[in-house]
Amino acid sequence: MNKHELEQLLKDVAAGSESVDEALLKLKGAPYEDLGFAKPDYHRGIRQGEAEVIYGAGKTPEQILKITNNLREHGQKTVLITRMKKEAGELLTANISDFTYDEYSHIGIAGELPKKDGKGTIVVATGGTSDMPVAEEAAKTAEVYGNEVVRLYDVGVAGLHRLLGHRDEIMSARVIIAIAGMEGALASVIGGLADCPVIAVPTSVGYGASFGGVSALLSMLNSCASGVSVVNIDNGFGAGYLASMINHQ
Repeated sequence: MNKHELEQLLKDVAAGSESVDEALLKLKGAPYEDLGFAKPDYHRGIRQGEAEVIYGAGKTPEQILKITNNLREHGQKTVLITRMKKEAGELLTANISDFTYDEYSHIGIAGELPKKDGKGTIVVATGGTSDMPVAEEAAKTAEVYGNEVVRLYDVGVAGLHRLLGHRDEIMSARVIIAIAGMEGALASVIGGLADCPVIAVPTSVGYGASFGGVSALLSMLNSCASGVSVVNIDNGFGAGYLASMINHQ
């Protein structure tokens, strides 16, 4: 149960369409369960507004399957899994009928996407095609949380006219996620065009002196454009989650 579902439950009790006993039964579940290798957090949606996400890296396919099934058994309608390996995707595809896996972004989704209830659009822009796996992680995360996402890929500063050709999308967005490696200049350029928050994501794309994304990270942190914030290197999930929070305010 997430925050919105809790609010609706309380409204139903107030309206008399749900009894106190029925509501209590729905809220009674323990806040978490100890599976031995993991402790799924069933009340995260109530506390934070969105339910728990599974970070797939370092987990076995069997562990991911068990956690996913456990969350769904406790009422979580959609389960997002990030950084999944192909073997885990194959196991969940074979065992969960409504599971989808995107090998490109390493994102798995069990359940249907919710209705789009964000206030506006979230634009996800990349400097180059090589940044797209991180961008898709951000975009799919935002979609799982009920947002309309517009993708602008390969619009980096090496060919600035490509970005300027999408000024309408940039200027009408409610949040923009700017994803780039190399020198990370895309975030500053977009920040100078947009009147909405810009979330910059440095990627580990680049030659040796990019230091695995540290160059882009430092450039984005030092951006002279107002309204630009920065998440960690390759953290598409964090950017998509934060963008969704902003878009639902």
